[in-house]
This record gives sequence, structure tokens and C-alpha cells, in this order.
Amino acid sequence: MLKINIPEAFILYTPNTPFPQVELALEEPNGLIAIGGDLSPNRLISAYQQGIFPWYSENDPVLWYCPNPRMVITPETLHISKSLRKTLRTNQFTLKTNSNFERVIHHCKSIKRKGQDSTWIDKAMVQAYTELHAQGVVQSVEVYQNTELVGGLYGVRMGKVFFGESMFSLVSNASKIAFVHLVQNMGYELVDCQVQNPHLQSLGAFNLPRDAFIQRLDELLLK
Repeated sequence: MLKINIPEAFILYTPNTPFPQVELALEEPNGLIAIGGDLSPNRLISAYQQGIFPWYSENDPVLWYCPNPRMVITPETLHISKSLRKTLRTNQFTLKTNSNFERVIHHCKSIKRKGQDSTWIDKAMVQAYTELHAQGVVQSVEVYQNTELVGGLYGVRMGKVFFGESMFSLVSNASKIAFVHLVQNMGYELVDCQVQNPHLQSLGAFNLPRDAFIQRLDELLLK
């Protein structure tokens, strides 16, 4: 087990304790920048505005990250394979936005994922992001086959940036279809994918140095 020496400045003792500057984030584990605090709307909004997101295991303290590099995607880099284009042309799926956020986050929490024994989405996260959804800060994209919800994703929306949090598929390609719709049709100039992921890399996601990501984030939050 990796032993980590947590700098004193990383500990969020109170709701008003600010995050450290992201340049101070640890190299190992990549991007760890703070520990503790809560998942209140104010804390979460402040975190995302600074390029920070929570990521921890159930029953652990809240851990906050700003990794380097950062995996992102833009409408210009989106890659749709021939097989996926063929699936999109069949019109067998219907796409909706914010039509059933609670079921989307439930599926993201409960679905079995290859190589993972448990989920990072605990009850506190579900409550926190549901509250932000009610405030219009969190958005979901749903994919329906006939009338059945078969895929989707959710994340945080700020300015022209979408911070992707999680996605799920109950049938082949459903999460890809939601993701393509998000990148291609919803007006975002940058979608944050957080850390390297081969699945998203195949769709055109790429690594961006943290300082370049923060600079671009600051620009797009104002739009």
C-alpha cells in the first residue's frame, strides 16, 4: 500500500478552508491536492472552477484531485468510427437531456465495471450531485431504446466547459452515443475527461498539460 505524506496545507479543516494552488498537487498519487472538507454545493462549485474534482472510495475521507496531464476532448478532435456512424444512422436510439437524472446517477453508481470491485460514487456523492442538478449546475444526457433508458452520462456544466463525471451502458454503444451527442451538439468547447481512459481516447480525447488546461478553463468559464 502506498504511504502518502499529506502536506498540512492540503487538509480542509473547515467549510471555508480554501483549496491549495493546483500547482502544488502531488505527482503520486497524480494530482492529489486536498483531503477532507465536504461535498456542499459551494465547495463543489469552487472546486470545479479551479479544475479540481472529488475522487475517493466509500468510507474514506473526501480526496480532491487536479491531475497532470488532464484528458480532454473538443468538438474538433471528436472521432466517430465507421461502425459508430452506422449505429447513429439507424435512429434506433432517442437522446434526451435532464429527463431522468436520478436513474442515470443510480446506474452509474451500481453498474459493474471491468477491473473495478466497487464504485467511487457513494451516497454522499449521489446526494451532492442531485442537489447541484436541482440548481442547474449538473446535467445529464440519456439514451433511450424505445422507451427504455439504456445509457447515459452526467457531469458539471460551467460556461463552455462540461466536466464529465460518469457514464453507463446497458446495451452496446449507448454511452458512446450519449458522449458523442454531448461533444457534438450541446455547445461545449471543452469536455473534461479527467484522467486517461482508452475508451474516451478512441473517441478523440487527448492529454493536455495541467497549466494549459487551467488556462483554457479560465477562458471558457467566462463565456
